[in-house]
Amino acid sequence: MSPTRHHSLPRRSLLQAGSLLLGGIGLPDLYRLRAASSQQQRDTAVILLWLEGGPSHMETYDMKPDAPVEYRGEFRSIASNVEGLDLCEHLPLQSRLADKFTLIRSVSHAITDHPGGAARFLTGYTPKNISKLTSDYPAFDTVVGKLRGDMTGATVPRFVSNTTYFKGGGPAYLGPTAQPFVFESSPHLPDYRVRDVRVAESVSHRLADRQFLLRELDRMRRALDADANVQAMDEFHERAVDLLRSSATANAFDLTRESDATRARYGHHRMGQSALLARRLVESGCAMVSLDFGRANKAFPTWDDHGDAHHIFKAMRARLPMYDQALSALIHDLYDRGLDRRVLVIATGEFGRTPKVNMGRAARPIAPGRVHWADAMSILVSGGGMPMGQVIGSTNARGEHPVDRPLDPNDFLATVYRFLGIDPSQNLLDQRGRPIPILPHGKPIRELL
Repeated sequence: MSPTRHHSLPRRSLLQAGSLLLGGIGLPDLYRLRAASSQQQRDTAVILLWLEGGPSHMETYDMKPDAPVEYRGEFRSIASNVEGLDLCEHLPLQSRLADKFTLIRSVSHAITDHPGGAARFLTGYTPKNISKLTSDYPAFDTVVGKLRGDMTGATVPRFVSNTTYFKGGGPAYLGPTAQPFVFESSPHLPDYRVRDVRVAESVSHRLADRQFLLRELDRMRRALDADANVQAMDEFHERAVDLLRSSATANAFDLTRESDATRARYGHHRMGQSALLARRLVESGCAMVSLDFGRANKAFPTWDDHGDAHHIFKAMRARLPMYDQALSALIHDLYDRGLDRRVLVIATGEFGRTPKVNMGRAARPIAPGRVHWADAMSILVSGGGMPMGQVIGSTNARGEHPVDRPLDPNDFLATVYRFLGIDPSQNLLDQRGRPIPILPHGKPIRELL
């Protein structure tokens, strides 16, 4: 007997429902985009170290030692192993390997609210509501996770994070299937175990319930006369469940497989062990690792160093040595293991800080601080087979705005997409089925090509 054809929804509606189940992209388009993104860049990966709150460029990568004291702050600049590339004195380990990273000092935008600034930077689109905690457009890490998420032959999840989404980020219309596999954000603790690997809460109950998935997919398959696309979707979800049960997944998350010396080199703190875990994940085949890379010190939990919150220089003295140790160990490891051509490390926040100390919101500061500043920021990139040991762009003598090689966040995102083999002019579908470009504008930064 042939399968029943007495269903209440027309074929087109069911196909649209299938697209929504996949989150803003139909199956044929999903596989086409995945094939295009992996054809030349199949093994590439990105590690995003997200410095939530917006780190001060004046205390890290864009020192202004000749500016007035109320601009330059308390820290000295030190020379690196690249002539003309100076860093903060509290980044001595990075200063010894500056030939293995590049600094971009001339990216700017116009949104100084945390969620809005993050959305602008991570998605390439200007948000309608700058205070909304989730973006209206998919953040680039979720796009990467979606398009590079074909799990054929994969032994670990392709998109992993220590948070479901960054403030101002998220998958937007791509839906919950574009969210990362989330691990417990405490790999530095003695009792950390692989059991802490989990799926984002919004989808975990469904991924864990294989029978639910099979029932729903079987219902759609019967309605579509065993459509091949639905069978492919069935297989896609089967693989997702199998990945969570894979011993290879457990091994990738198992830091006890690293030597004591390696773990010590990264640092026995949240930043250090998270960075080590990121290296293990990309080495095992993960395509995108996004880390909230700031909550390493309880007294100074983010890089949001307002003078009416706490003392920016005390915060930086506590935070920068851990950051320096973790990032330096990660860069060293990737180069030593020959991963520097296929893995790109990015360290950045949503914006910089006011060049003048206690300028802006802190009308009655309790300590020295700097406020949100989107006119200038610094971005560090390492690896990706890109030219390293350079500084791209510059700001004026007081660190207020770019004066040389001004760049848009979209130029940076276009560079990342190019590295991954993703065409940012390709369209994704929103909830109404309307095509929306992955990136509305932007050109790859020529100095990184």
